[in-house]
Amino acid sequence: MIGGTKAIRTLVAAATIISSLTLPAYADPFSKRPGSGGYSGPPVENHPKVDEKAYKAALERIPDPDKKFDPWGIARPAEPAKTTKKSN
Repeated sequence: MIGGTKAIRTLVAAATIISSLTLPAYADPFSKRPGSGGYSGPPVENHPKVDEKAYKAALERIPDPDKKFDPWGIARPAEPAKTTKKSN
């Protein structure tokens, strides 16, 4: 009987330690529920509204590039090499 009581006491102690370690993981989400004072809703955006006319005018002021941009220009030659077949 003494061995059984010691085993149950050890089991209860282990369960208590494991459950106490998991409690902090659950504490944060419950404190931020709406209505509990922890959550104030989506953030309020205080930036000015975009003026469409000013935006389009700024796009018109961007100069057109002289050459077409080629992001792979370094990796490959500008013009492919021409192969010529020699006849015998």
